[in-house]
Amino acid sequence: MLDTLLFVVFPYVALAIGIVGTIYRYLTNQYSFTSLSSQFLENELQFWSSTLWHYGILPTTVIHLAGFTIPKVMAALHSTPELLYLSELAGKVLGVMALVGVAIMIVRRLTFTKIRAVTTPVDWIILILLFGQVFFGLILAFAYRWGATWFIHTATPWMVSLAAFQPDPQYITALPLAHKVHFFTGFLLFALMPFSRLVHLATFPLPYLWRRFQLVIWTRRKVV
Repeated sequence: MLDTLLFVVFPYVALAIGIVGTIYRYLTNQYSFTSLSSQFLENELQFWSSTLWHYGILPTTVIHLAGFTIPKVMAALHSTPELLYLSELAGKVLGVMALVGVAIMIVRRLTFTKIRAVTTPVDWIILILLFGQVFFGLILAFAYRWGATWFIHTATPWMVSLAAFQPDPQYITALPLAHKVHFFTGFLLFALMPFSRLVHLATFPLPYLWRRFQLVIWTRRKVV
């Protein structure tokens, strides 16, 4: 019964809340689609946290989505021991980068009074959930190796069954607790997206990943 609630009912509820809530927020207050950067309050830690987080989590997310949408291609890409070793190594490196990035975000908001003052309760919830999500993902990567292969035979069929509206949770109900927490937290974060800064993902400017750094020059006008 609990597995049905967590891995059949809740995913649909989370997706509905995330999609409908994001559309509603855009229609009623589209100018709130922002991460509310606090860079002007503190710059150095913000740079390292943001850089490590985004360059760690974005490729990881794309790889996860590829495992759901093109599993045969992903299976072919991991068909040899050499490719499997490389993918495992890359996944661990990206995961550690993301974990360090979100950890710096938390430390930054705990350390600087001005940053803490503009941090809402929802921000803290999101940061803790993001840290937990990546942390449990790394547990899977280090304790349950060869995720690139077993992922396709467990999580992918489950997600496909949800997409086909024929949910079949048996693919993941027998998995260890760390797997279940990782999957559940992913849907929970999606449900919280419309109510948090994560909503900026809906309008993420992809060119920012490769554009040149913007140079801001402050000038002071002379009083005539």
